[in-house]
Amino acid sequence: MTEGTSTIVTLHGVQILQGENIVLQDVDLEVRRGEFIYLIGRTGTGKSSLLRVLYGDLPLTTGEGHCCGQDLRKLTRGQVPYLRRKLGIVFQDFQLLTDRSVQENLLFVLKATGWRERAQMDARIAEVMEKVGLTNKGYKMPHELSGGEQQRVSIARALLNDPELILADEPTGNLDPETTEGILELLFDISRSGRSVILATHDYTHMRKFNTRVVRCESGKLLELGPIGAV
Repeated sequence: MTEGTSTIVTLHGVQILQGENIVLQDVDLEVRRGEFIYLIGRTGTGKSSLLRVLYGDLPLTTGEGHCCGQDLRKLTRGQVPYLRRKLGIVFQDFQLLTDRSVQENLLFVLKATGWRERAQMDARIAEVMEKVGLTNKGYKMPHELSGGEQQRVSIARALLNDPELILADEPTGNLDPETTEGILELLFDISRSGRSVILATHDYTHMRKFNTRVVRCESGKLLELGPIGAV
């Protein structure tokens, strides 16, 4: 596999470790721009570990790996923030700052990633809040929002710096079925705007609505399953 302009992630011959334990081995994966991929598998099979390698939280010591133009084998701690500016990360538990409003949560991220002009920050926040369907909710505190709305805020936060790739780790794990469907539709729409999305999940119920690519973590391997209909 070679990384080109249309490829956002390449992994070849990769071994993923948690401490001294091998979680996944001989991993080959290529993700193209604008591609939506389901990463499936039971809890504990390595989905989160694979995502952690892609966002620089676990070191890559074996094989070849590139993500958003960064060589993961050569990634230093000081380079991790630059990698993450090209990524949007969405977690199951939202990870919002509970003592700040939605607007202040998003301002915090922009300031931390180098934005300085308040008018530009306010305009960008308004833009991503509209994209996730939460216009006029910026004044709310996180506890005043439903679980689905909080997850939409976390997706808005992931979009702030116009990422090339969104990594979503069980983003619907704490949500009811109807809300889950709305979040999946939102992430799928984001991929159609040219961003790549890797969505890790062990909930297969809603997947068949989107005829898209699926890879599975199973027995220490990453298996390519093809389109959703093959699962």
